[in-house]
Amino acid sequence: MAKKKAPAKKAESYIAKAPIRRLMKKEGADLVAAEALDKLIGFLEKKAAEATKDALAICKKDKRKRITAADVRNATR
Repeated sequence: MAKKKAPAKKAESYIAKAPIRRLMKKEGADLVAAEALDKLIGFLEKKAAEATKDALAICKKDKRKRITAADVRNATR
């Protein structure tokens, strides 16, 4: 009898697929491949992480702990 393989672990994602799929559908994409959805979510998470790091650097420079909307706006410019 062949041994069963352990299921492959997927990378933890912070953004749900359904809202992104709805957004893409709203923009006119009726059919979206799962791989394309995963790529877009990965891209969005990467950009969000970069913006957070930059906003945090702004806060530390100003000797604050709370990230504000202005910090995020300045970090994404």
